[in-house]
Amino acid sequence: MALVRRRERQQQGAPLARFQDEMGDLFSRFFEDWPLAGLSGTGTSFPALDIAERGDAVVVQAEIPGMNREDLDISVQDNHLTLSGEKKESEEHTEGQYYHSERRYGTFRREIPLPAGVDADKVEATYRDGILTVTLPKSEEAKPRRIEIKS
Repeated sequence: MALVRRRERQQQGAPLARFQDEMGDLFSRFFEDWPLAGLSGTGTSFPALDIAERGDAVVVQAEIPGMNREDLDISVQDNHLTLSGEKKESEEHTEGQYYHSERRYGTFRREIPLPAGVDADKVEATYRDGILTVTLPKSEEAKPRRIEIKS
């Protein structure tokens, strides 16, 4: 599912803002299919994420196949979740005359701004079948409160 950018500034008729949005869209579309697009800040970032706000928590699921949980590092600071790690190449290919690999190896780091304040002391993470699930309970200040109407 692709995200759709809101066009509030365009609707207000600000010509420079509209021009900036159009140029941003042009460059995003131009670079999105390049093989190294994830390294240039456009295109898909690694790891791919799903972020959902569910009741009293924010749940982040990251697709990180082929790694051990010991090679992953998770931290929460200043209302940002940071995922980092290193994917190591498992074997050396010296036999035969042909070798082709599309899998990526090396270190990664992804910083995710969180949509609500979270209680960093209660964060839980699980890693199963290549999916890292991080559950970040909202802090008491970030939870919605029902306000009683007095007559």
